[in-house]
Amino acid sequence: MASARGLLRVLGAPLTLGSITPSHCDLAPKAIRDALVSFSTCDIMHNRDVRELRVEDLGDLPLAEQSVESAQQPIEQAVTKALQNADAIVLLGGDNSITRPALHGINSNLQQCGLLTLDAHFDLRTLEGGLRNGNPVRALLNDGLPGENIVQIGIQSFANSWEYFRVAKDAGIHVWPVEAVQLQGIRRVVCDALNELAQKAETIYVDLDLDVMDRAFAPATAGARPGGLTPSDVREAAYVCGAHPKVKAMDLVEIDPTRDMNTITSLTAASCLLSFASGLLERLS
Repeated sequence: MASARGLLRVLGAPLTLGSITPSHCDLAPKAIRDALVSFSTCDIMHNRDVRELRVEDLGDLPLAEQSVESAQQPIEQAVTKALQNADAIVLLGGDNSITRPALHGINSNLQQCGLLTLDAHFDLRTLEGGLRNGNPVRALLNDGLPGENIVQIGIQSFANSWEYFRVAKDAGIHVWPVEAVQLQGIRRVVCDALNELAQKAETIYVDLDLDVMDRAFAPATAGARPGGLTPSDVREAAYVCGAHPKVKAMDLVEIDPTRDMNTITSLTAASCLLSFASGLLERLS
């Protein structure tokens, strides 16, 4: 095999104290890494071996006992450093509260950033109670990220309040309900979303909350509901994101391994990491 090319860095961000529902998301980085041993490196669909890509695992940030507020600067700085000379970075959460500082870490100018979320929820809860895993998108809007620079895919009906739906609409966020994604197909929706964001942003951050999947496939997530996406859907989405030249970071969040059944959620997250890596190789071709 030819020498590895490109560079993907992996960073664990085991932050969990921001979870609205008490969780052990701090255990997820290890669970995802452990799940990787169940897979080969051969991507048959795309005729490549992901060992062609150079990968550096930076280990985990010491965040398990930190508050969301105190973890903001360490995450932001670590992401900025990890992206130096790298083509992209994948963060292993941790809960969804890592998304805000990690996005700041890829580009300090939020006007030049795009955010693509794959999530059952808007994450637009109010900020009155502080930073939590339910409000990173609201916090980013408050920081100055333009709403029109946000696309949210997989939002579930009957799992979000009308109030937050109105916040999304008023901010100009492009929302793809899960029913519309299923009608159009995940590849088309993600490709269209990335192309839309690429017209406005220099860098794109992808937030992949595993609760975007149907609850049958994501028992380790507190927020998954029946009717969500499939593991094949999120793997395809991760591949398309890896292949896009403006995607600089993706996170995998909201997995509590103590709630998992037969490690299905961690296995899916690991497959998304591999799919993103394979997509990155397509980008570098």
